[in-house]
Amino acid sequence: MTQAQLEALLQRLTDRLAEALVAEPFDLRVGYQVGAELVESHIASAEGLGRTIEVVQLRLLRDLRLVGEDVEDRLARLLATVATGYARALRARTLDEQESIRRAAMVAREQAERALRDSEARFRHQATHDPLTDLPNRTLFTERLAAAIDAPDRGADRVGVCFLDLDRFKVVNDSLGHQIGDRLLVSVADRLRRALDEHLVARLGGDEFVILVERTACTDDVVKVAEAALAAVSEPALVDGHELTVSASIGIVERPVAGTTPVDLMRAADATLHWAKAAGGARWSLYDADRNRRELARYALSAAIPAALERGEFYLDYQPLTSLCDGTVLGVEALVRWRHPVLGELRPDSFIGLAEETGLIVPLGGWVLAEACREAATWSGPGRVTPFVSVNLAVRQVHRPGLVHEVRAVLDRTGLPPERLQLEVTESAMMSAVEEPVRALRVLADLGVRIAIDDFGTGYCNLAYLRDLPVTELKVAGEFVAGLRAPADDPASRTDERILASLVSLAHALDLTVTAEGVETAGQADRLRAIGCDAAQGWHFGRPAPPPASWST
Repeated sequence: MTQAQLEALLQRLTDRLAEALVAEPFDLRVGYQVGAELVESHIASAEGLGRTIEVVQLRLLRDLRLVGEDVEDRLARLLATVATGYARALRARTLDEQESIRRAAMVAREQAERALRDSEARFRHQATHDPLTDLPNRTLFTERLAAAIDAPDRGADRVGVCFLDLDRFKVVNDSLGHQIGDRLLVSVADRLRRALDEHLVARLGGDEFVILVERTACTDDVVKVAEAALAAVSEPALVDGHELTVSASIGIVERPVAGTTPVDLMRAADATLHWAKAAGGARWSLYDADRNRRELARYALSAAIPAALERGEFYLDYQPLTSLCDGTVLGVEALVRWRHPVLGELRPDSFIGLAEETGLIVPLGGWVLAEACREAATWSGPGRVTPFVSVNLAVRQVHRPGLVHEVRAVLDRTGLPPERLQLEVTESAMMSAVEEPVRALRVLADLGVRIAIDDFGTGYCNLAYLRDLPVTELKVAGEFVAGLRAPADDPASRTDERILASLVSLAHALDLTVTAEGVETAGQADRLRAIGCDAAQGWHFGRPAPPPASWST
């Protein structure tokens, strides 16, 4: 309060004390009230109370011109009540303030605890949810999956997982940008959430989602969820004016919770997802333990190829390419074998496909080329003609920029004349729209290297296109030759013979020689000879084997 307000307050309280001092009957309650009012007016210091009592005692009787023991006694008693009222009011005020402080502290603590809980909830949500789609993330999914498996009361339960990945989502990102791709992911997440609201749907990252199906009764329960998810994903989505339609592939795993772990489930689901992808996408695949074991064995086999090359576990056998005109051996095809330390001798069909899938066919094929040329350079065949060696080139090898340099280096290193090397390539490698592989083969053909189309008739079978390619020989696929094992009057056999005759005639018109693969009987050889086929290869003329000792120089 201002100085004027303070003076007015003190004047009023003094007047009340003066009135009470002379009032009849004498009422001590006024002193209590004055003391309390001093506290209420925030004159609440001990010094303030002492100074007030001192001034009143020294000046009030004098200013009022009152004398006598009776008046002095009244004043003393009245000032005592002022002090008592002051003390009581101050105590009550202190208690009130303490209670207010306590209540404020309680409120502040509750607010702090509430804020902490809210903050923890926000942090928990951020830690367990995907920031883009607000779906549960890998952390929360893993927790829920572990709880579904490890709960004490769920020993007899079954559980299912659907691992979902969008097909060709990278095309959306690459063509329309990541912003459109992110909005498409949000749309997909919303559709999955709506379609599968009774199940936990989580985003693991990128375009991968996973669905947890708890307490399943059988595999069909999870299959129904997967089909609902595929249907939800395939709905068209309008994103920034673009109508986008995507499909998905899903790997399904469903099994009893007993004896499994979250890691096992997710590993199985991931493997099964790749099966669905490999089958063309837009579908689901169901986990198969036997298939998974085979896949793991294949992976282990492919992973062992580099070390096997270093240890020298591969070797070559050779199968003769025999003239149907005079029976001479024109050449031999190099066929790679693997002396596996555990599995024994492995044929090419056990590992060549794996090598092609993984890219290991490049170093393996390079070794076959070098080894075949090295061994062929030491041969001296019967009579005046030394057989050429025919080596298969995989598509990856044909498309390598350094193919010409590699072949030249091998021929220079081994001393094998170029005309004694034949390179077999598939139709798909030759019919590629990429010009570089064809240009490389032309350079090799100009060097004198023979170029053959392997398994002809199983791919494009475009003889007109062959007119412009550096090809010297066609090796007709064994599927056509197999039909010649039937009697000549069999309708299917006659059809195959006509097809072969047409191929031979057209190939000769293009100045190409023709070798028939898979010849196993004398009857097949006779019929091929009759239609003008130049050479043959198959068990009838010789199985794959090391080159005869008589060839070595």
